[in-house]
Amino acid sequence: MKKILISTTLLLVLNSTLLAEDSAKALFSQKCESCHMTTKPTQKQLTTIVAPAIMGVMRHVKKEFSTQKDAVKFIVDYVLKPSREKSICMPKKLEKFGLMPSLKDSITKEELQQVAEYLYANFPPKNFRGMGRGRL
Repeated sequence: MKKILISTTLLLVLNSTLLAEDSAKALFSQKCESCHMTTKPTQKQLTTIVAPAIMGVMRHVKKEFSTQKDAVKFIVDYVLKPSREKSICMPKKLEKFGLMPSLKDSITKEELQQVAEYLYANFPPKNFRGMGRGRL
């Protein structure tokens, strides 16, 4: 009986974790992916994209902030109240894309917290080496 209870508890925890990640991934798709793609842009896409790919953004976030807590806090704050002073973007990226518009009217702080945790856990991919090669 004890083994069944432990197994059931583990399954419930795993299921709720997967549901939370699915929910955060869906929020990202709805609220962010129209600007921030999740794959490396092709040469053709580089001429039409309106924001850096999320893998590059998260690479810079993780370089700047040593803990998940600090990175998530930064993402939430920046997305709701972006400014040049807070930006960790490379200057040429800011020049190319401009400052991100605030999403305070289209995503809640709680939703953004979920998205930021999802991004931290999943981006950049382990084999990611950067995309700009120093040019952007």
